[in-house]
Amino acid sequence: MLEVEGLNAGYGRIPILNGIDFSIARGEIVGVLGHNGMGKTTLLRTLMGEIRATGGSITFEDEDITRLAMHRRARLGIGYVPQGRDIYPQLSVMDNLRMGEIVRRGQSAVPELLDYFPVLGALLERPGRALSGGEQQILALARCLAGRPSLLLLDEPTEGIQPSIVDQIQAKLAELAAALDLTVLLVEQNLRFIQSLAERVLIMQKGTIVATIAPEQLSDRAIVDEYLGI
Repeated sequence: MLEVEGLNAGYGRIPILNGIDFSIARGEIVGVLGHNGMGKTTLLRTLMGEIRATGGSITFEDEDITRLAMHRRARLGIGYVPQGRDIYPQLSVMDNLRMGEIVRRGQSAVPELLDYFPVLGALLERPGRALSGGEQQILALARCLAGRPSLLLLDEPTEGIQPSIVDQIQAKLAELAAALDLTVLLVEQNLRFIQSLAERVLIMQKGTIVATIAPEQLSDRAIVDEYLGI
């Protein structure tokens, strides 16, 4: 579904990504791990088109999207849930969900999403700023899914979330990936979370992918120390 070759990107004259190479098959859940500042968020932002690639290529569903604008990538089926969630704080939960549907045509996905996320059903008129951190994360995920993406780019979904909500999000992601035939690229620092969902894990260091490991290898302290130091 996604093929990335020699991808370079950065901020102004500061390079961050240095020759990223990887691919994802349809239906896979692939994790990305690395220290802060290694380029994980920059990778997702470049795949989404928020940051312009300075070299290499991004191919999605056999189409070169390296130079496509963000909205065109979204219409092709790429969805992005950024770190920090970025919901619209002044808009109601319902209006946040409707904003997620702008990129799609046809029947609204909101009723189906409320079945998947019943906690949002009682909050539809509440402004985003009035939600808890966990509720905001669920809303951000549901808003993204309202656009019916086939590839979901998910950045640090457990950040600042209490453990009980993390468990709910973990279970819901596994359910949604199967039910909606989602392919997922998941950036995450919570080892247990990424281990429970990912089929393989890409290790990033200094803007490049230095290894691919199996999720069960995250239980090996020597491997975690070697690649992550956490």
